[in-house]
Amino acid sequence: MLPRLAEIERDLILRRRRAEEGQWLGEIEGIDMTLTFVRTKQADAARLTRRTPIALGIPTNR
Repeated sequence: MLPRLAEIERDLILRRRRAEEGQWLGEIEGIDMTLTFVRTKQADAARLTRRTPIALGIPTNR
């Protein structure tokens, strides 16, 4: 998941530069919102990869 999110982020940065060159203000705003979302997802995914699984055991009948 992290490599794909990094690829999406790189693409969005390139699209933002293109939007700046064309002075497409609405497009820039949308890309900025998407970049924020992607970066949040990256942080969440990175945090989840650092967590260790917890052994809950095998359930038994009472």
